[in-house]
Amino acid sequence: MDARPSTSTKESPVTSTPSLIVFDVNETLSDMAPLQARFDDIGVPGHLAHVWFAALLRDGFALAAAGGSAPFAVIGADLLGRMFRDVPLNRDLDEAVQHVMSSFLGLSLNPDIAEGIHALKRGGLRLVTLSNGSAQVAQALLSSGGLRNDFEALLSVDDAPAWKPAPAAYAYAADACGVAVADMLLVAVHPWDIHGAAQAGLRTAWLNRTGEAYPGYFRAPDHTLRELKDLAAALA
Repeated sequence: MDARPSTSTKESPVTSTPSLIVFDVNETLSDMAPLQARFDDIGVPGHLAHVWFAALLRDGFALAAAGGSAPFAVIGADLLGRMFRDVPLNRDLDEAVQHVMSSFLGLSLNPDIAEGIHALKRGGLRLVTLSNGSAQVAQALLSSGGLRNDFEALLSVDDAPAWKPAPAAYAYAADACGVAVADMLLVAVHPWDIHGAAQAGLRTAWLNRTGEAYPGYFRAPDHTLRELKDLAAALA
């Protein structure tokens, strides 16, 4: 039986094409596999990169839920410092933390991204990013991948009242781009981001590269895609 997810819509069909496609950055656009190698480099098991990233998101979400915020890099570095404090490293603690955090500026695009972006641009759609990380990370990623000119804005929650998936983050993007939230569609690999965007009134497209099951407690995406190139056809 074919486990590949197919493009699908919710029971209430979308009857018009959104004017603005909003992309999450970390893991959605970027291939974050090299993070594991950075952990290995400093003498820490590579699988702990996933543990650290999940904890980083958790604490960012907790700040947002409590009405606060802190930059992605600040939370990430603080967590690494505490995670590595009692671990035998092959270098100084501060150097180890910097070695991991600097990797975000050298990440590459996921293999399916370029073709999908070109297809959306041919369809006349506006493209922006909205990341819980910094705009500089998105800038480095898209510039190195030759796609920076395809995006009209690189937005970060550093300039918003709260991290995604708080409604204020998506409202900030709508205001910054001069559109209604209903005219935006979020593309993300993270179900929590899909749910938050849907709750805020955006259309959504879940990029499910691994064929995993979508959590039943979150609002379902308008579209489920195996590769980004499928989105242009789904919106046509």
